[in-house]
Amino acid sequence: MTDIKLHGFWYSPVTLRVKWTLKLKGIPYENIEEDRYNKSAQLLQYNPVYKRTPVLVHDGKPLCESMIIVEYIDEIWPQNPLLPTHSYHKALARFWVKYADDTFSAVLSLVSSSNGEEQEKAIEKIWEHLKVVEDQCFGDGKNVFGGDTINIVDIAFGPLITLLLVLEDVLGVKILDDEKFPHLHSWYNNFKDVPVIKENLPDQDKMVAFITVFREKLIASS
Repeated sequence: MTDIKLHGFWYSPVTLRVKWTLKLKGIPYENIEEDRYNKSAQLLQYNPVYKRTPVLVHDGKPLCESMIIVEYIDEIWPQNPLLPTHSYHKALARFWVKYADDTFSAVLSLVSSSNGEEQEKAIEKIWEHLKVVEDQCFGDGKNVFGGDTINIVDIAFGPLITLLLVLEDVLGVKILDDEKFPHLHSWYNNFKDVPVIKENLPDQDKMVAFITVFREKLIASS
């Protein structure tokens, strides 16, 4: 029997990418909850370079970085494929995965913003990224990035938008405005209503409480 372990944080968008991928594939795994402030010896052993989650351990062999892990899972377990088969569409999907990571960096700036001016600048930067996605990624009546089924771009962006909605509650601001980003707003509603995604969404209230305290610690230490 295949031995699969996932080291991660329950609140982490990048860990969520891997969890959703495993769930979509129907792959059983052992979840190992890490402590950000007291990481396990196993985690540090498995990821000595960055010392961060997520880490997938497959038959004793560790893999790091969320989207590398997602692609690995997709290749090893071909059911419910996430990457397109056509080379051009596969390359295009990888481009938007990279853009999701760039957008994630902008969102992290908002998490660590300590005053109103920093928040405004961070939100403007996020809006710039979301506007590109809004204008370039939707059309032809697509429910999700993959058309009618979830693909790797949905997995890349989904947890990021989940975090944005938590930050809206934490900061008392509106970021994913349905008038400003109607396609993106509609996509996320379609995405999170997919049963596997819906059943494995982190609790909103629990996330708000955690991110509120996490931001306070982050700002205090800066």
